[in-house]
Amino acid sequence: MLMKEYRICMPLTVEEYRIGQLYMISKHSHEQSDRGEGVEVVQNEPFEDPTHGSGQFTEKRVYLNSKLPSWARAVVPKIFYVTEKAWNYYPYTITGEYTCSFLPKFSIHIETKYEDNKGCNDNIFDIELKDQEREVCFVDIAYDEIPERYYKESEDLRYFKSEKTSRGILQEGWRDTETPIMCSYKLVTVKFEVWGLQTRVEQFVHKVVRDVLLLGHRQAFAWVDEWIDMTMDEVREFERTIQEATNQKIGMFPPSISISKTPLSSCTLTGPASAPSTPMCTDAPESLSVPKDRPRKKSAPETLTLPDPVSSEALQGTSSNPSSVSNHLQSSTPPSNSDLAETGEE
Repeated sequence: MLMKEYRICMPLTVEEYRIGQLYMISKHSHEQSDRGEGVEVVQNEPFEDPTHGSGQFTEKRVYLNSKLPSWARAVVPKIFYVTEKAWNYYPYTITGEYTCSFLPKFSIHIETKYEDNKGCNDNIFDIELKDQEREVCFVDIAYDEIPERYYKESEDLRYFKSEKTSRGILQEGWRDTETPIMCSYKLVTVKFEVWGLQTRVEQFVHKVVRDVLLLGHRQAFAWVDEWIDMTMDEVREFERTIQEATNQKIGMFPPSISISKTPLSSCTLTGPASAPSTPMCTDAPESLSVPKDRPRKKSAPETLTLPDPVSSEALQGTSSNPSSVSNHLQSSTPPSNSDLAETGEE
């Protein structure tokens, strides 16, 4: 198990971001859904919890076979989806359930809290988590590097200024000077209990999750002039309309069922498991490059190097072994994205 706490600051208030994240997730999911791939909303309705009170429950199916790295596509059915379930009790959310039938012994859990500060609360999560070993990672929406294929000049917050709020341009060190400011605290736990692959896969997944979070929060602020005047009723109506259009967009071109050339054991295809979503992002034009005048932190690698694949005979021979080798996917995507669906924000 690998646990990290991500802290992503925004030049917004917590109340403003409540609208912004709903708008961003809906728009992003629709843009990146096409011809049978994307984010389908299965359920989105009010939910009452005895502890957290009124909230919103969302179930999504993230279709993303073409988004997988090549090493994963070699052994994964060409049609599959990841199921994501999230409970939103804003300013507290839980995205604790990802399932995918082909990937055993994998789980990811995301717990999120929002506060109006610059990421200085070291005790925001439950007291029993204090003694668990975890790394705190600050994510800078303006100066951290994103994969070049996701870059858009209009979303580069080093040069963006909001016309309606007059916020931006975000200079280096902006977290100490910008007002208002809020922080998304995200506690992400990744488990991949497969001997020989656990450490590398868990580290890779965290790098992917970080990219999903970075992309989604960048877009939420870059689109601020589109949503800043919306009420909660208006953004929920926008969300409903976009969801219907997105579901229709995916359903218009259902992918045909086919299996990759590498055979899989029957238990691998049917056993219960779980997996995270990846960012649904269209590649940027080749002529578009990221400005290099200021250094950025490194983002997730494009692929994960794994040991030589086992033969189909060996794979079938170990189908009854719970430690049999599995592969992994993907900022997605999330998020994301949708991230994403912003990795659990809904």
